[in-house]
Amino acid sequence: MATNTIAKNSFAQTTKDLLNYEWHTLPQQKVVKTLASHPEAGLTHEEAATRHQQMGANQLTGKGGKSPWLRFLEQFNQPLLYILLTAGVVTLLLQDWIDAGVIFAVTLINVIIGYIQESKAEGAIAALSKAVTTEATVIRNGQKTRLASTELVPGDLVLLASGDKVPADLRLLSVRGLQVDESALTGESVPVEKVTHLLDVETPLAERSNMAYTGSFVTFGQGEGIVVAIADATETGRISQLIEGSTGLKTPLTRKIDKFSKTLLYVILGLAALTFAVGLGQGGSLINVFKASVALVVSAIPEGLPAIVTVTLAIGVSRMARRHAIIRKLPAVEALGSTTVICSDKTGTLTENQMTVQAIYAGKQKYSVNGIGYAPDGEILMDQKSVDPNADRHVALRECLEAGLLCNDSHIEWRDGQWSVVGTPTEGALIAVAEKAGFTQATLEQEMPRIDTIPFESQYQYMATLHELDAKSGVNVIYIKGSVEAVLKRAKHLLDTQGQLTPVNPAAVEQEVERMAEQGLRVLAFARKEVAANRQSLDHTDIEDSLVLLGLQGMIDPPRQEAIAAIRACQEAGIKVKMITGDHALTAFAIARQIGICSAQEQVFTGGQLAQMDEQELAQAAEQSMVFARVAPEQKLRLVKALQLKGEIVAMTGDGVNDAPALKQADIGVAMGIAGSDVAKESADMLLTDDNFASTEAAVEEGRAVYRNLRKAIAFMLPINVGESMTILIGILLATVLPILPIQILWLNMVSSVALIAPLAFEPKSGQVMQQPPRNPNEKLLSGSLVQRIVAISVFNWVVIFGMFQSVLQTTGNEALARTMAINGLVAAEVFYLLSITQFLPSVFARIQGKSRSVAYAPAIGIVGVVILQCLFSQWGMMNQVFDTTPLTFTQALICIGVGFPVVLIAVILQRFDPLN
Repeated sequence: MATNTIAKNSFAQTTKDLLNYEWHTLPQQKVVKTLASHPEAGLTHEEAATRHQQMGANQLTGKGGKSPWLRFLEQFNQPLLYILLTAGVVTLLLQDWIDAGVIFAVTLINVIIGYIQESKAEGAIAALSKAVTTEATVIRNGQKTRLASTELVPGDLVLLASGDKVPADLRLLSVRGLQVDESALTGESVPVEKVTHLLDVETPLAERSNMAYTGSFVTFGQGEGIVVAIADATETGRISQLIEGSTGLKTPLTRKIDKFSKTLLYVILGLAALTFAVGLGQGGSLINVFKASVALVVSAIPEGLPAIVTVTLAIGVSRMARRHAIIRKLPAVEALGSTTVICSDKTGTLTENQMTVQAIYAGKQKYSVNGIGYAPDGEILMDQKSVDPNADRHVALRECLEAGLLCNDSHIEWRDGQWSVVGTPTEGALIAVAEKAGFTQATLEQEMPRIDTIPFESQYQYMATLHELDAKSGVNVIYIKGSVEAVLKRAKHLLDTQGQLTPVNPAAVEQEVERMAEQGLRVLAFARKEVAANRQSLDHTDIEDSLVLLGLQGMIDPPRQEAIAAIRACQEAGIKVKMITGDHALTAFAIARQIGICSAQEQVFTGGQLAQMDEQELAQAAEQSMVFARVAPEQKLRLVKALQLKGEIVAMTGDGVNDAPALKQADIGVAMGIAGSDVAKESADMLLTDDNFASTEAAVEEGRAVYRNLRKAIAFMLPINVGESMTILIGILLATVLPILPIQILWLNMVSSVALIAPLAFEPKSGQVMQQPPRNPNEKLLSGSLVQRIVAISVFNWVVIFGMFQSVLQTTGNEALARTMAINGLVAAEVFYLLSITQFLPSVFARIQGKSRSVAYAPAIGIVGVVILQCLFSQWGMMNQVFDTTPLTFTQALICIGVGFPVVLIAVILQRFDPLN
């Protein structure tokens, strides 16, 4: 600590100063001295806090966004608005000041609405993307701790392991088979094997093998490095403009909307030209015919459609975030609604991720363990009686527990009112069971200090540690833990009850493994091997054979109760849930049965079986089976591809480095936000902040609800525009007085967009959303059933406008009154139609009946707003002058309401063929 005190007083560097050093050319001692750190203890917490305040957070400065004015002007860049602006300019040239003013006002209002909604959407998505932070393992005050990468400062000691994302630029101090993927920085696709020796000044960036750079990924091994640069001072920071991604709001659906808008543009122009030609052919004046054409144009344009799509997707993203699912790529919101298969890992996703050892087999004796989770509370029992592992007849048990405690990179601690593991759940369970027997991890590590380590890697299926015994023994010892297959094939002997060596009987051991697996237990094997006392390093060849099997430990990770309910909901929604795990087949099968994924007759395929299948056999197995065990990462990728070839839309969960290919291949890649590696998170479309399968189901549910809300918005908006257009077009063809003026149409569209359509984006999901089959992702924006609905409602809207206008006109001869009642009749029809397709009335009735259900207030607020606006439109003198309307009597208002009500009957009939809820 004295060194640290000196370091604290001598460090006076700035970011600019640190940029002047060629760190790859400096000896380790000079690097540590320059950064005023300590090669073993790192920085003190106080010094780290001082440097953090001095140098800022370890995060790149985001590129400046577009100015608000530029983003505002970009809202005018829509083909449909071009027509409105052109119509407004021509109307202005004709000196029709009121009509021109209203056209420009409505255009401006829509632009403002779009600007506000898009700003909120981009802000929400940007905030969510920042919510996912990288963590790093750091040594401070001599203690290993996990910190957010943003808290790192120059001089921090960082530990790297397979699957980590390098959190800052590091000068490596030690490596153990360390390989790093630096492709994002250097373009080199092959991982770089790291060293610690000095390099020449001229060494190019891609060959600086004693450095690890921000944003690269550890693909193999372990290492330790000291932070030499953070934030914009890193190599990645220097070229951040080349790799910095921007959050986009373009999705397949929004592109469909854009394509639809352009097609609609040509249709509107064609109809406008037809209207103009017919009007002139019937002898109409140029100005009146032009006004009629303008009326048709403004009636046909759904100005608010792009904005409502954007805000609906953004609201869906926010709702998913509240349910622990962070969308990293916006198209995933749409794809979630089409998911037909969810391939889920087991541990931590379908289960609690609270491993507990419940059975031990050592010295040919069977033991049981009580107690739950990582709390060191409980006992080890044999024949229902507590045992003392230090007794002579339990030597094998004692050594098995010691092996689990020493061959271990984790520790348990009391935090936030509960025992939790710092490390992996499996290793936490081994520590807890050893402490239940009276052993202490710190004490044992002091008695038998670790010399070297072979970390666990999936291709070997084991971890090994070399430990120093007392000098009198003349030997050191290697402890190994891993899968039964990996350890048993290397074992020659096992310990009996008295600690004597006897030949291994593989069949007997396998029988015990199956007995544990049938109970849903995950089984690990433990072994040891003695080597010469001068051995100071460890290699895979050292443990190829002649191991002494110490015993087996069986542990369970209990299923999450909410996952069981979520799986049932997925199955009811027509979504198949498949478990893909690296666990033993019997363990996987037992857990799958408990949570309802499969039945007792279900066939379980192992990775070995999958490896022997051709593509056709694999596709059949992938489709039929629900459980896949002992699956290697590359086999996960094959399974995803096989399911996709069968036409399935696949959501794939993963947390490891080697899951990344399968996550990228899947239609929806879902990474674990807590236990997931940074590689997996970067490859995924969605992150689960609680690592819970129930959150995947919730995200699918929200994805379906988002798409349904979009369909509702389209089904509501287009019939208004089509009904208005039909009124104008038929009026021109029949050479009648226009039932509705251009300026009045603009008022109608503005009121509808603001007050009635916007609430549809906030619609809650219906109770039936997870009881319908998945949506076909190739479904057209305007499906056959939706087109039928649009046509039916459009015809009704036309009948209301045209019928009301003609009826009142023939009765009173007052055009202003006829138009006013026609417009109010249409608004009444819109209100009744809105009530028929939203959740407002069903939620109110459910609340009246005493059922626990929240009320969807957004439609009610919109309707109240429309009523107030229409009262001003009809009854206020100033509005009468601007929009050429006239006040209505109470009876006339009731007639308007009555005319609009029949749309409810039509909506009920349509609901049978095309349910929107």
